[in-house]
Amino acid sequence: MKSFLLEIQTEELPAGYIRPAVDALCADIIAKLDSNRIGHGQAKTYATPRRLAVGIENVAPRQEPLVVEVMGPPERVAYDAEGRPGVAAVKFAEKNGVDVKNLYVRETEKGRYVCAEKKEPALATTTVLKKLLPGVILSVPFPKTMRWSDRKIAFARPIHQIVALYGEKIVSFIAGGIKSGRKTAGHRFMHTGKISIKSPEDYIETLEAASVIPDFGKRKNLMEKRMEACVKSTNGTIMADEALCDTVTNLIEYPEPVLGRFDASFLALPEEILITAMREHQKYFAIRDKNGAMLPCFIAVNNTHARDMDVVTQGHERVLRARLEDARFFYETDMKTKFSDRVESLKKVLFQARLGTVYDKVARVEHICGSLCKMLLLDDDLTTDILRAARLCKADLVTHVVDEFPKLQGVMGRVYAGLCGENERVATAIEEHYRPISSKGVLPATLAGAIVSIADKVDTLCGCFHAGLIPSGAADPYALRRQSIGIIRIARQKDLSFSLSSLVSDALTLFYDGAGDGENDAARQVFDFLKNRMENLLEIDGIAKDLASAVLSASADSVPDVWKRAHALYKLKTAPDFEPIAVAFKRVVNIIKKAKPSDTAARLDPGLFSDKSEKDLFLMVNSLNKQVNQHVADGDIDAAFSVISSIRPAVDLFFDAVLVMDKDQNVRKNRLALLREISEMFARLVDFSRIST
Repeated sequence: MKSFLLEIQTEELPAGYIRPAVDALCADIIAKLDSNRIGHGQAKTYATPRRLAVGIENVAPRQEPLVVEVMGPPERVAYDAEGRPGVAAVKFAEKNGVDVKNLYVRETEKGRYVCAEKKEPALATTTVLKKLLPGVILSVPFPKTMRWSDRKIAFARPIHQIVALYGEKIVSFIAGGIKSGRKTAGHRFMHTGKISIKSPEDYIETLEAASVIPDFGKRKNLMEKRMEACVKSTNGTIMADEALCDTVTNLIEYPEPVLGRFDASFLALPEEILITAMREHQKYFAIRDKNGAMLPCFIAVNNTHARDMDVVTQGHERVLRARLEDARFFYETDMKTKFSDRVESLKKVLFQARLGTVYDKVARVEHICGSLCKMLLLDDDLTTDILRAARLCKADLVTHVVDEFPKLQGVMGRVYAGLCGENERVATAIEEHYRPISSKGVLPATLAGAIVSIADKVDTLCGCFHAGLIPSGAADPYALRRQSIGIIRIARQKDLSFSLSSLVSDALTLFYDGAGDGENDAARQVFDFLKNRMENLLEIDGIAKDLASAVLSASADSVPDVWKRAHALYKLKTAPDFEPIAVAFKRVVNIIKKAKPSDTAARLDPGLFSDKSEKDLFLMVNSLNKQVNQHVADGDIDAAFSVISSIRPAVDLFFDAVLVMDKDQNVRKNRLALLREISEMFARLVDFSRIST
């Protein structure tokens, strides 16, 4: 068996495109080999800004043989009375490339049919790859693609060459007018001209000799070691930034870091500005001293080794100095205006055409924060700080620094609020109200930040549903799914037991003149949207779909309560007697659902009980109801589930002893009323009718 190599050599690819693209390329090749019955060993990806490559070990030289049984005509049609093959048998044999003597009869559900074993040809691997690889290459996914020259193909950047080798043999094909071969390019500056790859095993060594390190991990490790060597003279440490390391690794083919310095006067700027100016615009690494304070130094990683690296370093220093001068000007200009005075300027910033300005949004967020504080019974001091943070939470959007560095929104709000005399709780909440910035992102650490964050997200969610900006398919321009997940995650982590439906209804009143069908419909839509997100998150937490549905069907109004009930039900399901419990309770619910509402609404009369099982069940329901109510009030959901589970034997005895749908109308209604009492007892916890048994 030989190894296989595919390399697509291109113009410089965007750093963020590289890893997803090469991973998708590898997965597609493996899937194609598997579906075409070609055995193979381990696959490895290689990627730099100018190439995407996949190497696969021990690729079989041919497809595995495949024998398929093909069913033909019925025996009575294929053979005559003496068993001689007729026209139908002969034609069937010819069609499948077998001798008519090798046909056989198989008994099936439909009768006896003539069959044949058809052998699929085992093609050479190179033959299969020639057909597959053009489509594989041109289907590599990218966020954006481009066309170039007169070629009809699209790719992230123009393709220069394609290397395709099986062992030392070229897998010859044409993809988009580009013929495959063994030629590729070395480093753009340090090794000009084409290089030849003899075999997949020589790929890494050949490229490294041409100043290209194709292995991402090796290139990253070498870069980090050289950066550490550069920073030794400062007695400092490079600020940890894994994402920046990955980005820079995908910007270079060979790492040549240098240590640069900037004027110490710039350290008077907030360090967030310094770090962002270095990181976002220049991809430089910041350096801290042993005490965590920033040093007037940075690391820049080059993609080439120049004759005089001091000249290169000076170039980086000039560029950064200009950036920092701009940042200082913006910061000093911002400081001339009191931060709280900027709120009025938000009247000039449009949030959304149908939802008004950012100033309008801030007013709504303040209102929602007030409602949340009342629901949660927060003290006056905390409420005052939360409302103040809500008032100021968007003010930094009209600062010069945030205009230049958009990723600092919230961060600069905290900085400016603190510098203008706001207390720490208010300043921190301003920054935290944007969290989480992704579905799995960091949540607000403080309660004030959590409240303002929920209020901001609820306003956006309700406003967009009011405006008809409802997500459909992959289209979600206002990230409503992410914001809904943020609301749920924050409420769960902070154990904030407020009424989700009441909060949504309250937020929607700010968009409608008065309650009506439109407002009620929007409230249902928003609540169902949040409910669906809860179901998804419960499944991610390991709660089966039927259990999540059963819990949410009972109630989805309090996020912490939903999770407590879901995990209590999950624990109950592991009990050996869960199945009969679920079956018994489902029977209760189904009988209630099928009965006439007028029958189930009857008043329960213990005097109509005729059987001991009825009386015993009635007494037990009354006793357990009080216990369940107490456990729910105490938040002990496990104990509540344990209590309702204990009623199952009495329910079974009841069903065994009496007929619920008795001919006597009064008896029937009374028994249905008893079942209604049982159903209502556990309906506050779970809808057993939705559990699979």
